Amino acid sequence: MASNQSLQKLLDELGRLPGIGPKSAQRIAYHLLEADAEEARRLAEAILEVKAEVHFCSRCFNYATADECPICQDSTRDRTRICVVSEPRDVTAIERTGSYHGLYHVLGGVISPMDKIGPEQLHVCELLARLAEEGTEEVILATNPNVEGEATASYLALTIKPLGIAVSRLASGLPVGGDLEYADELTLGRAIEARRTL
Repeated sequence: MASNQSLQKLLDELGRLPGIGPKSAQRIAYHLLEADAEEARRLAEAILEVKAEVHFCSRCFNYATADECPICQDSTRDRTRICVVSEPRDVTAIERTGSYHGLYHVLGGVISPMDKIGPEQLHVCELLARLAEEGTEEVILATNPNVEGEATASYLALTIKPLGIAVSRLASGLPVGGDLEYADELTLGRAIEARRTL
């Protein structure tokens, strides 16, 4: 009975992870059961280590193991531009493109009145303080193109523009390889608005 309780506890904990449904939780649990004890120990140690060592950067709120993240510490980055994102995972996504070489600021979420999240619950004050201190010339708003992301971007644009700093928004529109007939109206409308001269 104890082993069944242990297995159920593992299944319950795995099921709490985002994107892991009951079947995925079962597959992972059975994999761990069949793995040797050393593999399970390495996984457990990696989880404990990341929880103990990784925290938020004191400057941009990205993940860091030192006081500042590697991007904030990198003197070769363009310090006149700050790309504002919702979550640290968005930094990773943009970095993978290799197209952006400025700094970042992680809000820690988006404005969502339904969830009682306003600008006060986000790292907006810290962003404004950075803009006053760091000589920023452009803020690039890179929140998701959904209702909450758009509301957050609009709020930030209205707040930052009076400071005399250029504010831009990531273009959104049709994915490469997509068909026009399958695009929704919002996506197609944005693609038209974000068109560029060839």
